[in-house]
Amino acid sequence: MMNNNMIIKIRGLALLLSLFLFSCTDVLDQAPDGKISLEDVFKEDEKTAAYLNSCYLYIPAEGHNYFFWMRGPVDWCDEAWDTDAEAEPWITSGQLYGGNVSAASHFNTQWADNNNGNYWVRMWTAIRKCTVFLDNIETANVKSEANRSRWKAEAHLLRAYYYSVLLKFFGCGLPIERTSYIYTDDFSATERGSYYDVVQFIIEDCDAALASPDLPWRITTDAEAYRFTKAIAEGLKSRMSLYAASPLYNEGQNYWEEAYQINKTALANLKSNGYELYNSINFSSWKNNPDVHLPNDGAKLFNEYFSNNMAYATSPTDKETIYQTSAGQDWINTEGIGAVMGYKSGSCPSQEIVDCFETIDGQPVLNLNQPYLDEITHLQPNYNTANTLYDPQDPYANRDPRFYASIYYNGSKRTCFWIFNETSESPENFPANKGYRTRTIATWYGEPQTGRHPTTRKATRTGYFLRKFLHPNSGQEVVTAAHARAKVMRLGEIYLNLAEAAAEANHLDEALQAVNAIRTRVNMPPLPSNLSKDELIQRIRNERRVELAFEAHRYFDVRRWHTPNETLEKTDRWITAAHVTRNIDGTYTYARGPVSKERLCYQNKFLKFPIPMNDVNIMFALTGENWQNPGW
Repeated sequence: MMNNNMIIKIRGLALLLSLFLFSCTDVLDQAPDGKISLEDVFKEDEKTAAYLNSCYLYIPAEGHNYFFWMRGPVDWCDEAWDTDAEAEPWITSGQLYGGNVSAASHFNTQWADNNNGNYWVRMWTAIRKCTVFLDNIETANVKSEANRSRWKAEAHLLRAYYYSVLLKFFGCGLPIERTSYIYTDDFSATERGSYYDVVQFIIEDCDAALASPDLPWRITTDAEAYRFTKAIAEGLKSRMSLYAASPLYNEGQNYWEEAYQINKTALANLKSNGYELYNSINFSSWKNNPDVHLPNDGAKLFNEYFSNNMAYATSPTDKETIYQTSAGQDWINTEGIGAVMGYKSGSCPSQEIVDCFETIDGQPVLNLNQPYLDEITHLQPNYNTANTLYDPQDPYANRDPRFYASIYYNGSKRTCFWIFNETSESPENFPANKGYRTRTIATWYGEPQTGRHPTTRKATRTGYFLRKFLHPNSGQEVVTAAHARAKVMRLGEIYLNLAEAAAEANHLDEALQAVNAIRTRVNMPPLPSNLSKDELIQRIRNERRVELAFEAHRYFDVRRWHTPNETLEKTDRWITAAHVTRNIDGTYTYARGPVSKERLCYQNKFLKFPIPMNDVNIMFALTGENWQNPGW
């Protein structure tokens, strides 16, 4: 793997100037040439603050703001199929599905929309900026010691966050940068820490942030929106300790007890400082609105949470969200039901994710030990024989409330402004004129507006549309309703992190308590208390798929649960769809079939991102060593 500091040395002074010299804010713009020295920056309070602000500029927005309005990792795993893969095959999903990527042409080297992409270069640039700030803040001319303490804590935490992004995507050991380098340094002896070492460094930075009495637990004013808090430090420790213990990264060591202790403390500290699960319906537009078309309070609560922003207040309605980015989620024009605005449907949920939602009695639909008899193509479901509620020919009845809150399926309804007149080809809805009305979402092949189609952008590829982040009534006249932001860290994840670590470390009772807290808030039955360790781990993993669906966790989860020598063939090679047929009498027949051809991004090398080829070539020329991730 490549050391970015060595890259800096080779690329020379031009790149260093981009790191050292800033003209992005008025306070750093100085006549006559707009350039000032670092020494001058830290001589003034305002310039010091502006430098810290510039350290925030590299946070990936995530959410729906990957290149060309897509969900990135959500579409690159078995959760969803990107409708742009066929309509615009040159975009990332099309390239990945077709296997047309290399270390020189991978998403990581191409795009950086909203900081989503080009991670290797951008994250190392951000890490260096944070380190420069930390090298200088102690002696900087700062008016308030409280500000000095808080700013230092934020820089530690930002550096930890950027390291976590590198670990998630690249999955390899990295150089640990405690002090900043200059281009004249000798980088030939630079060493990389192991994955575990880097996680320990992240925890060290998080602990430094937590030690500051001036870093708040929650942002309480809009003027400080998106600033980091102690809650993020606990969230990072929780997440990354789980990753370090996972098979892909643990180098054969058992770190589960350590991960359990970290997660137990993180959850306790977050709860004692005002964080709690979103446990009640708060807005009349969900509670008292029949046009929301959700069958129960659990579904309404879950959809309401994701369709609204966290507020920056002392006691906000949403006490669950730890961090949200500026990425917009609620743009019906580019995601959801494409026919609403006539453009594209974006991320279409897979049959695989639909299969994960239990029935309301708490029984899995499939046998979690082997969900499919044909483990690669997924066309032969291995049904759970203990489930008496599930009917393959009435597949959407009696499901977990989170299913209805997250996915539009054949026969569901949506009330909004529809931009077209119905024709006789849509018998569920004909006759009706364009306008604000309720429409049945019919996904059978041949339905001209919302039916499944292999290439049309506004259609569904899978027989499903994404609902989770959409305001129930957004459309042409209510495009920005709620305009939810991407909630990239929340307490629900911490509960599930603790559940997994506790189960793996043989604290089964605590694992049950944590996972059942998640289930109870949507009125799902608790997991049975007599599950074996392996059975409990299977249920917890399935709970993560359901609770965290489409939040960009599954892509990383399925990888970290693999060993370094495995492939993604059983999860990512074939993605299936609901093949719905409308019968003459108006009933439906349900079958399964592939979305399209196989995806060619399942080989072993796709467990990790490639390091950009230019950087690998530079390192090889310098040292004769190949620093690339396996297979690339």
